[in-house]
Amino acid sequence: MRTLGIDLGSRQVKLVMMNDGKIEDMRSYSTMSFYRNYCSYSNGIRLNTNALGVSGYDMAVSTGYGKNNTNMTDFVQINEIKAHVHGAIAQIGLDDFVLLDVGGQDVKVTRVEKGMITDIELNEKCAASCGRYLENMANVLEISLDEMASHSNDPIELSSTCAVFAESELIGKIAEGVDLESLCAGVNHSMYKRLQPMLANFKGRVLVVSGGVANNAALTGYLANDYDSVIKLDNPQFNGAIGCCHYAARLASKKALERHGK
Repeated sequence: MRTLGIDLGSRQVKLVMMNDGKIEDMRSYSTMSFYRNYCSYSNGIRLNTNALGVSGYDMAVSTGYGKNNTNMTDFVQINEIKAHVHGAIAQIGLDDFVLLDVGGQDVKVTRVEKGMITDIELNEKCAASCGRYLENMANVLEISLDEMASHSNDPIELSSTCAVFAESELIGKIAEGVDLESLCAGVNHSMYKRLQPMLANFKGRVLVVSGGVANNAALTGYLANDYDSVIKLDNPQFNGAIGCCHYAARLASKKALERHGK
């Protein structure tokens, strides 16, 4: 069975094609170019699958950032939480964990018990705990995200709770002559401190981290102090699209059984 999953993110659109549970194709596009080059609008977002070069799938499921980004015609829509939980369960084979998904412009923390979602907390209002914050700070430092993510020792204190003010504070530290490694560690540690209040109500043994920020080794290292195990998903930024594919397979199988039963 071939399934197509699309995660319409705020910064990137992720696409995954799976065949019998195995990934055949995995791509990402900037959100603007995806809508501009592959979509039209008629009572919803209609995807031009020929232009995109995808075909021959049995079921297609989409999810996305905000309710207005999930109304894709000819797709079954599911919310982001469900997509990410399905993706995590399929990849790690566990039914009990806390899922932390840090996207470009939002953060989602979900408790999963016996494979069921039992608690959720969202942050969609402040960029200071999201991926965009790390991108902006890396730009200020004029280094790559990968380089910044490699530093966790001797972090400087960044006290600003606002992403905009934090940039000014960081520039001040640069002017004081603080070394680059401590500056990077300070940014990563400040991100960790901003996530701590959300995670405080989600204690557990296993923390699963998805979203592009999961690739930040310093951040996952700090989080490892609070949990017995921290699992970073493979290709974490594609977890939502992978979850859509697995949900599509379950939905297609259910429909096939219903037809057979009739």
